[in-house]
Amino acid sequence: MQTSNRIASRKEWLDARVRLLQREKELTRLRDELSRERRALPWVPVTADYRFDGADGELSMADLFGDCSQLLVYHFMFGPTWEEGCPSCSFWADNFDGVGIHLAHRDVALVAVSRAPFQKLDAYRRRMGWSFPWYSSADSSFNHDFGVSFSPEQQKNGTTYNFAPAANVGDEMPGLSAFIKEDGAIYHTYSAFERGLDAFNGAYQLLDLTARGRDEDGLPYTMAWLRRHDQYSAQ
Repeated sequence: MQTSNRIASRKEWLDARVRLLQREKELTRLRDELSRERRALPWVPVTADYRFDGADGELSMADLFGDCSQLLVYHFMFGPTWEEGCPSCSFWADNFDGVGIHLAHRDVALVAVSRAPFQKLDAYRRRMGWSFPWYSSADSSFNHDFGVSFSPEQQKNGTTYNFAPAANVGDEMPGLSAFIKEDGAIYHTYSAFERGLDAFNGAYQLLDLTARGRDEDGLPYTMAWLRRHDQYSAQ
């Protein structure tokens, strides 16, 4: 039988797997080291009076924390005039439900924020069957200030995205930002963009364990295969 990879005995496979395990352990130790460095980053005070719209009306940024002192905000791509949320952000958001209770027991709240009006966000959330908190920042500069929303001038003349000059950004880009509240003050502690968001997508982490991985190399562009979870054809 012809296969696309080398065939080996169980012993040969085990020897190769043990060698790879050493590399995986190196990566785990490096990830632990990077996590320590991430936690050691300095904090930046958040002084703007950001306002958000939610199911209970207008909220302050402090309200987004709920009873927690730490907050993770996923910057979901859903512009004010869009009729649907971004497919790739929807892929990421499919991983959010169910983790909130666990995060809360480590003093962390997880929410999504977009610039579309809350009514659109709520309707799309119901369509997708999600329950995580999702707020609109339509009347504030929050998404612009944290580097995920861009004016037509920035798109035309270039701007900064993922901490580097960027010439081909859209009006909305994905990201995740972390905040902490201490003694009544709010601080920005971390942000990630682009491939820095990979770790938050459990489906991709599972695909990376398979023989063919993400299997995207032959596609016209990364994630060309992706659909919103209610748009895959029945096969």
